[in-house]
Amino acid sequence: DGCQMPSIKAIHTTMGQEQQASMQEKQVLEDLEMPLARREMETLFQEQPEIGNQYLEDTLLRSYLKTHLPPKVLEEVHQDLERFGNRLLTEIQPLSWECELNPPVFRQHDAWGRRVDHIHTCSAWRRMKEISAEEGLIAEAYERRYFNWSRLYQAVKLYLFSSSSGGFSCPLAMTDGAAKVIESLGIPGSLKNAFDRLTSRDPKKFWTSGQWMTERRGGSDVANGTETVARKQPDGTYHLYGFKWFTSAADSDVTLTLARIVDAEGQCTQGSRGLSLFFLRVRDDEGKLNSIQVQRLKDKLGTRQMATAELWLQGARAELISAEGRGVVAISNMLNITRIHNVIGAVASMRRMISLSRDYARKRVAFGKLLKDHPLHMQTIARMEVQVRGAFLLAMEIVRLLGLAETNLASEQDQLLLRLLVPVAKLYTGKQASAVAVEAMESFGGQGYMEDTGLPVILRDALVLSIWEGTTNILALDVLRSLSKSQGQVMAAFLSTVQKKLELASGTEELSPGVQRTQEAIRSLQEFMAAAGSEQALTMELAARDFSYSLARIYTGRAKTGITEPWNGSGALLVEHAARPDASSTDVCAALRWCNQELCPVALESGRGSYRGEAALQDSALVLGSS
Repeated sequence: DGCQMPSIKAIHTTMGQEQQASMQEKQVLEDLEMPLARREMETLFQEQPEIGNQYLEDTLLRSYLKTHLPPKVLEEVHQDLERFGNRLLTEIQPLSWECELNPPVFRQHDAWGRRVDHIHTCSAWRRMKEISAEEGLIAEAYERRYFNWSRLYQAVKLYLFSSSSGGFSCPLAMTDGAAKVIESLGIPGSLKNAFDRLTSRDPKKFWTSGQWMTERRGGSDVANGTETVARKQPDGTYHLYGFKWFTSAADSDVTLTLARIVDAEGQCTQGSRGLSLFFLRVRDDEGKLNSIQVQRLKDKLGTRQMATAELWLQGARAELISAEGRGVVAISNMLNITRIHNVIGAVASMRRMISLSRDYARKRVAFGKLLKDHPLHMQTIARMEVQVRGAFLLAMEIVRLLGLAETNLASEQDQLLLRLLVPVAKLYTGKQASAVAVEAMESFGGQGYMEDTGLPVILRDALVLSIWEGTTNILALDVLRSLSKSQGQVMAAFLSTVQKKLELASGTEELSPGVQRTQEAIRSLQEFMAAAGSEQALTMELAARDFSYSLARIYTGRAKTGITEPWNGSGALLVEHAARPDASSTDVCAALRWCNQELCPVALESGRGSYRGEAALQDSALVLGSS
């Protein structure tokens, strides 16, 4: 009797009370939340860093062009670069992000089991190819509308394009290299159509090229690592058989590749003397692969926008374009061009990260004030800014020399200097692009680590720049080869050029400390070379990297490997740029920031005994754990 069932009315009343309480509770919660939702959110959300017209915002680029280009050329290119800067901002940059979000996909078989080996790229990637033709990113260098300045103008457009290209700068580098090789061969009749397409401004005709050198046994060691063979056919063409381990931009239209010609007895010459250079179409006019099978796409850390593949050549039809056994010599022109593109890409990557860091410093509030009002934060960005300035001037210097060489205006000293500076610039800027990317990421705090900000993409893509086209050590040894093969002429050209640049600045009192420090570094370098001349080859090999760094630091300037350390030394290019009559206080400041530190690390390390025979044994013991 004490336990009675509730009536229907009582149930309704209870449910109504519960609903009312629930609604009241919800209202209370909403009342608590509403003020927060309506509150101004500026201090709770971070402002996104942005860039504007990259050409107009790059004061160093504009001052460089004003200093070096003839007035009529400057007037024309200024208008085009301003237009291009706007196009980058409104059209090309969004396409770049689409390329990152939609990487290439490989489909080996169709629905019915037939092998198709189709590499699908997104529409944004294909649009990048069209834009590259429309903007003349390859054509500009070969039309030579501005004579020796055409190559410099092309490099400036590539510099602006690189960080917004969605990875398309890589196939452009190889395309430029292929065009350069064909031009150096005199544009044979059989290659005239290919050259015209590689350098076309018509998107419907424009071709891109690959550079198939890396095989399973070797990367840079093509002399011993190339296994691909070429069998001559009755019609004079060749069929190629082999496996290409790493082929960037596998969706390209054509490619250059190395192979060993099989003689009548079925034998091949080994070493570099057995390598010949071939040109081949990747697909025929109907889009069918040229007896090529795609094994897989590479799963890479960065440059994911681009298809990099492993390829089987199973009788691919090709044309011999070098003298038999002279393939390495013939393709060297391509390597020079792709290395220069690598330098341009490295400098562009650094400039993009610093531009974003600078804009973020103007917007982000931390500890009660903007980041730009924190001296330590600004010091960090300033050190990166000085670095990219030196790297930019070095890039422009080698491009200027290339333009002279291509129009037969280069002196013997210019040509020797170009031979030396290409590997020096490539190894130097490749390492520093990675360092700047890592440091700049810190300037965004945790946001720098977030994928959807796009900042990790810049870091990942920068890391390959010290690997592509020869690692740091490979290029450092190439620097030594340039010295030995020229019997000292390359080094004489380097020292003479640096002295001339310093003489231009000697009358500027503000720059005298930098000039003095650079001259001291030159003397230290000369003393090291004089002492090393009587040493064994092992000494120079151990010193190769530090020696190359010394050349880079003296010619352009750089502190130590860690970019957050105080800047050392004044490089010749920075001093020269700061000695202009219309130089800004920023130019002078940047040059002086290179002062008062070690410019010639090879001399310092030599004094410490780092290059002696016992040092090599100690290095091995440290690495391998020997007692």
